[in-house]
Amino acid sequence: MKSEKFASAHIIISILNSQFSIISYLCSMKMNIWQLLKNIMPFVLPYKWLIAITLTLTLIGSLMAQVNAVVLDRAVDAINALIGQEGGFQWGDAVKILTVITIVLLGKEVVALVVTFFQRYYGEQLRILVSRDLSLRVVDRILSFRLAFFTSEGNETGKLQSRIDRGIMSLSNTVNNFFIEILPLFTSAVLALVLMFMANVFVGLVALFIVPVYFWVTYIQACRMKGGRRGIFGSHQAVSQGILNIIESITVIKSFNREQIEAERQATIQRNMTGLQLDTRKKSYFYNGLKSFLEQIGTVLIIILTAYLVLIDYPGMTIGKIMYHVMLFANVSAPIRQLHRIYDDMNDALIYAEGFFGILKADEEVEASGGHRPAEVHGAFELRDVDFTYSNGTQALFGVSMRIEPGKITALVGLSGAGKSTIVNLLDKFYEPQKGSIKLDGIELHEWDTQWMRDNIGLVLQKNHIFDGSIEENIRYGCPQATHEQVVEAAKKAYIYDQIMQLPHGFDTAALQLSGGQQQRIAIARMFIKNPPIIFLDEPTASLDAIATEQIKASIDAIKQGRTVIIISHNIGQIIDADRIYVLQQGRVVQSGTPAEVYQQGGLYKDIFDASARSMNADKIAQTMQDNS
Repeated sequence: MKSEKFASAHIIISILNSQFSIISYLCSMKMNIWQLLKNIMPFVLPYKWLIAITLTLTLIGSLMAQVNAVVLDRAVDAINALIGQEGGFQWGDAVKILTVITIVLLGKEVVALVVTFFQRYYGEQLRILVSRDLSLRVVDRILSFRLAFFTSEGNETGKLQSRIDRGIMSLSNTVNNFFIEILPLFTSAVLALVLMFMANVFVGLVALFIVPVYFWVTYIQACRMKGGRRGIFGSHQAVSQGILNIIESITVIKSFNREQIEAERQATIQRNMTGLQLDTRKKSYFYNGLKSFLEQIGTVLIIILTAYLVLIDYPGMTIGKIMYHVMLFANVSAPIRQLHRIYDDMNDALIYAEGFFGILKADEEVEASGGHRPAEVHGAFELRDVDFTYSNGTQALFGVSMRIEPGKITALVGLSGAGKSTIVNLLDKFYEPQKGSIKLDGIELHEWDTQWMRDNIGLVLQKNHIFDGSIEENIRYGCPQATHEQVVEAAKKAYIYDQIMQLPHGFDTAALQLSGGQQQRIAIARMFIKNPPIIFLDEPTASLDAIATEQIKASIDAIKQGRTVIIISHNIGQIIDADRIYVLQQGRVVQSGTPAEVYQQGGLYKDIFDASARSMNADKIAQTMQDNS
């Protein structure tokens, strides 16, 4: 008997080794189960105590799962012996047997109830904590990326949101499936398989034979469905991005009556995704049905083999053992039944994990930061032979050289697409040049501490982002520790205070309810409260009316004093105040000097200046003012 058990152990080990070989073969995919678990483990390991509790409860639950088979085996044999004894069975003995069965089975159910509750509770707690950590990690990672990451193909807002949301959901489900679903099932299956081999090696071999066949079918299923799952994932991203584009462009869509075109565009994406989903589901149902058929074949073989062994009076085989092996095989095949459901989640996790961990591992996109943190920042920028190309292959700058004097106003002038905003983005370290040198106060820009440098720069864009929050919160964003009095003073400098006080809730009004021009003033107030030594102005009054423009210009003129200012504007009234201008054309500096000097040179700047004067009917305006003076 010992030699038979020893041989059984060797058989189990050899067949399990073959299973690991099959599983290793499955790992030839871009992201496989082992790589997925390897990536998740850093988020799971901080909760070792939860893992230990879950594993302990899993072992106890797996042992409880075998009780029914053992009790049924002993009960059937005991009842069979009681019926077969001479003179018939005694009711007293029968009551004892039934009492023992009742106590054991009910006691087992009570223990199983408690174990299952705490196993699922702690498993769910682990899933929630891991989900939270994944969310926090990806937020930290996104905040560390250069702008180049967000302008790269495939990293549009809607697609990124889809990758993150579905990645976190599928990865947290993986933790749930592993610790609450798969681990208990497979632990129970292994224990049941060991008990089967201990009872009869031949029956154990029949049960174990189903496993490699099942894994082989699973491998074929994974290969056939991999392309479809990737297609569905891409379609989900396209749908998210499409809906986001519709929401952001709804005014333009309605003004051109293009609702039908946008609806058809989305319908095409949805039809393509529907076709992929139906094809994937059809394949999934076919292979799942095939695996169910294999499971049923195993059950039939177990019944036939155990019945045959009982009929030939094989040692150790009784009628009770027939039921014993059938119930144990049910525990062995339970993972197969459950994997029909879990398999889809795991394969989705493999696809979504690639996109999610691709974000976490995009090291080349992380902002570089040096350690230079001087006590005072003067604002002397110097660019030498700077080339810059966007991620889409468009070269925006060609050998740009310029010097921006501290405490002076420098204007960047040129037609749209000349590279003006690109220079500002480079000076603020949003991007890094592919060639050339950029220095601030004589120090290479990449050697500066990025956060420290940006703390000393105020940036006002043509279209500034207003956060979901109150007006006061949005102004204080420029200086989180600012007092209410300082917020009020900044609002007054931006000429928005009177309009704020006319609102029902004043500074507590939601900033997103303001008009575009009012939001622009909030952004300018945000810059005032920051009070930096360097100011970048990219069309700061583009969204304002004439009176507001004049008011803001007066405020900006006041804050310009003693600061380094770089301004981009098509408003000649703002450019003409500059100490020096650089004229750009198709990514190259073509003119430079004082406004008067460059105008006398002729060329592009003179063309822009004259065109601006003509567009404003400057002659008629001057005549009207003269006639009414």
